[in-house]
Amino acid sequence: MHKPAGLSLLLRDSRSSASFQSHGSRLRSSQSSTLQTQLSVFQSLLLQFSKTHAKDIRSHPEFRTEFARMCQALGVDPLASTGSKKGSSLWAEMLGEEVGGWYFGVAVRVVEVCRATRGENGGLISVAEVTARLNSAKGQGEMVTEDDVLRAVGSLKPLGEGFRTLELGRLMMIRSVPKELGGDQRVVMEAIQVLGFVTHSMLLDNLRWDEARVKTVIDDLLSDSLVWVDEQAQETEYWTPAFISKT
Repeated sequence: MHKPAGLSLLLRDSRSSASFQSHGSRLRSSQSSTLQTQLSVFQSLLLQFSKTHAKDIRSHPEFRTEFARMCQALGVDPLASTGSKKGSSLWAEMLGEEVGGWYFGVAVRVVEVCRATRGENGGLISVAEVTARLNSAKGQGEMVTEDDVLRAVGSLKPLGEGFRTLELGRLMMIRSVPKELGGDQRVVMEAIQVLGFVTHSMLLDNLRWDEARVKTVIDDLLSDSLVWVDEQAQETEYWTPAFISKT
């Protein structure tokens, strides 16, 4: 028969466990310090790179997109982060006020497009359409990409929930009014994106909803000006200009 573990064995095991924990803590602390040092070096190189290639970043959309991705990989969001100077962004600090001002200028122009089209789409517009409108505007300088527009909208977060992006079906959309889309509203909007329009009977037959549910969601979309009505067909059709270029 084995003798029960004595007190000395239990104490020895306890000391061993404490020693392992202490060693593990020192190892984690050392690794964390090493990673922080490496990250600081990378960020310093990123700053040097941005100053050297500021003109390319400003002028070439693809180059600018890759630079922004590099920043995010290193834990730096140039639009959301603030620089060492009060009130400055990292874009302005790293690339100069001209580039920083240009990027925030994109955000201002996105807001203008959203507001100008709100009467048509109820405040829901695709990122692709906003990008196309910005690039076709008179006096447009450097071309902007969908990535630029997405980052510009992201920079508006401090202003509240008035502007945000959301994925709806196959498209990235910009919502320029605070109200959220409900679950049923999303389903109907995605159906319109695929089919071009919906009718009461289409929703009843395909979604197996009852009449009251269909009427409620359509009325909600109409009250938010997210869908338009076509009464010329045999049955009233509901569609939205937000998807018209895709359908």
